[in-house]
Amino acid sequence: MAHVFRTRDRNGKHHPKWRFQYTDWQGKRHTKTGTGSKRETERLAQREEGYHEEIRRGFRPPPKQSDTTAHRSFGSIIDEYLAWGNSQGGRKGRPWSKGHSRMQRARLTWWKDHLRPKSLLSLEKCLPLVEKALRGLQVNGASGKTLNEYGGVLRSFCNWCIDRDYMENEPLKKLKRFDSTPKEVRRAVTAEEMMRLLEVAPEYRRIVYETAFCSGLRAKELKSLTVHDLDVRRGGLCLHAEWTKNRVAGFQPLPSVVVQHLAEFAATGQAKAMYRRQFIRAGSKPDHLGDPLLYVPTNPSRTLKTDLKAAGIPVRTEEGKIDFHALRVAFVSFVVETGTDLKTAQSLARHTTPELTMNVYARVRGSRLTEVAEAVGRIILPLTSTKEAQRNLGGSASHFFPIPCQHHPGASIPAASTIFPRM
Repeated sequence: MAHVFRTRDRNGKHHPKWRFQYTDWQGKRHTKTGTGSKRETERLAQREEGYHEEIRRGFRPPPKQSDTTAHRSFGSIIDEYLAWGNSQGGRKGRPWSKGHSRMQRARLTWWKDHLRPKSLLSLEKCLPLVEKALRGLQVNGASGKTLNEYGGVLRSFCNWCIDRDYMENEPLKKLKRFDSTPKEVRRAVTAEEMMRLLEVAPEYRRIVYETAFCSGLRAKELKSLTVHDLDVRRGGLCLHAEWTKNRVAGFQPLPSVVVQHLAEFAATGQAKAMYRRQFIRAGSKPDHLGDPLLYVPTNPSRTLKTDLKAAGIPVRTEEGKIDFHALRVAFVSFVVETGTDLKTAQSLARHTTPELTMNVYARVRGSRLTEVAEAVGRIILPLTSTKEAQRNLGGSASHFFPIPCQHHPGASIPAASTIFPRM
């Protein structure tokens, strides 16, 4: 039977609203707040208990989990989502990284402050409010990529709620993506620029640039390497799933000269000493509990900019800008330029799809295009066109056809090494 009662405050005065207790269809006792009228509160209690009595007798279907959780506070659901992510929300059931967890918490808190939902039920028709909030970020100068990330965080949270039957429908199903075309693209550092950079960089930064240029490892991955990850016998670096971006363990081969330089630098213990001095100055706890292989500055792109200026290399050109991640772009570009097969290039870049390797990272040098165009012309153009070009340019035929060609008597084609120079 439903029970109606009133509570008292600390001063012994009755609370202005009546409360009632009832038993649900599972036999659990619940307490709810009614109104200031006892008779109206009794009707609410009888209606609630009658509803559950019909479920108990089979006249009504049991309520869905989304009906029971729809009125839970938005903050409590966020806490549950973050706890799940920090436990097993990453790829292959691994926990989120610290940076990803921090980003998820910050952006969900931002959505909580802007949408002000009292419960999950408030998110059912939140699409107009979400679009308005994102437009506000866009007016303030946020890029399309940032806007998509903000929307993706909330969409992932809603999908997680749907998987657990906390929500029935996806409220952001019709949320359109913003144009994420970068305003400024990265360009690949050339081999000549890399040599100039290595000449002016200090030893501890030179070894970082060498490793990044010859492995394609990202700055955070380089910072996570320890002395034990260097395998001199196999000639490369052991990668761990805990800190790689794709959360997959692997082995990254390196040129033998870079392996030798890494072994010599690791023997000095310079990286650990530099980290110790850095964190003593900052008064914080060091991230490296073991023996770091390299010392990676807090802002590697800013440090790289200083070395580029010392080497006389422009940071920005018509082809794009150079930052630390441009070293990875250069690595992937040179891997592709060697003429290797696509699967090998994708494996060395540690990409999930070949499209990411070829369409996002790989760059083509303008001089490379000219070389190939000249090579094609030497093969397919008839000898008469060559003689005509000779008269117009005042050159000799041997300039165009240095090697005898069996297809055209007296003509020649360039050697393969001149078209595809070895790295």
